[in-house]
Amino acid sequence: MSKKKSYQTSKKSPFIFHFNSGSCNGCDMEILTALSPRFDSGRYGALLQTSHHHADLLLATGPVTLREAKTLKKIYNEMSKPKCVIAVGSCGSTGGIFKGLYNVEDGIDNVIPVDVYISGCPPRPDEIIEGIKKAIEILELKREKNLKK
Repeated sequence: MSKKKSYQTSKKSPFIFHFNSGSCNGCDMEILTALSPRFDSGRYGALLQTSHHHADLLLATGPVTLREAKTLKKIYNEMSKPKCVIAVGSCGSTGGIFKGLYNVEDGIDNVIPVDVYISGCPPRPDEIIEGIKKAIEILELKREKNLKK
C-alpha cells in the first residue's frame, strides 16, 4: 500500500492550541463557546489540546504585545509540521484599536505567518468554526504536499 493510499484511509483529527497574545478576552470567550458542546466544533475532528507540541492548529487572539511576541514565536517554532495559524478577531488580524501603540506589534502576522483570518470584535462562534474548517482544509493540502515530496 502506498503512502498516499494509507494517508487517505487514516486522516488525523487536527488538535487546536489556543494562545492569547494580549487580547481583552472577548475573542477568547467566543473561542471557548465555539469549542463547547453547544456549537460542537468536535464534529469536524478539531479538539482543544493543552500542549502546543502536539497541536496542528494555532488559534491566536489579540494584538501581539512586545512581551508576548517572543513566546508566540517560540510556540510557533515548536509546533510540529504541517501547521496552520488562525488569527482571531480584529486585534489578531490588524492590531485593532491597539494598532500603533508603543508596546504592541500590531497583528499576529507581524510575528508569525497566518493562514486564516477571522474578523470581528469579537467574532461569533459560528464564524470561528468556519475559520477552523477553512484551516483544516489548508492543513490537509499541506499534508498532501508533504506526502508528494
